[in-house]
Amino acid sequence: MAGRKVRTGRVDEESRCNCTALRKASRRISQLYDTALAPSGLKATQRAILSQISRSEPTTVGALADALVMDSGALAHTLKPLERDRLVAIEIDPDDRRNRLITLTARGRAKLAETDALWARAQRAFEIALGRAESKALREALSLLVSDSVITTFESSLSSRAR
Repeated sequence: MAGRKVRTGRVDEESRCNCTALRKASRRISQLYDTALAPSGLKATQRAILSQISRSEPTTVGALADALVMDSGALAHTLKPLERDRLVAIEIDPDDRRNRLITLTARGRAKLAETDALWARAQRAFEIALGRAESKALREALSLLVSDSVITTFESSLSSRAR
């Protein structure tokens, strides 16, 4: 049975950890999408950022981080190469000088458009690999996972167990 893991009889605790399973799946799928996007020179995370900016520009680092469910510091770090490559412009908000407004440049719009066909191809490949119904169910489950109701219930459950 080549390639098959042999269990030692003890319970595989890792397989019961939702966080570990989600992280592993996320890394693996990100790797696949990164490979699909490689001809464009962008990573899946960078494309997601450009795409979100295009939907909500101008936007602030905080608003963009919230939309992407990212830490603001990590997002600021990820924005630097996009700004260096002139795909995004970051300027001081004239209404609140503490904020920075992020917009796509013409070059950023062109790069995002360049990735559209690669992204669509990756999406089709994913649906072929997992199945159309399963892919839809996965997106629905993942959407639920980032919803306020799940977060509130999770946090409430942690507090009530601590008492």
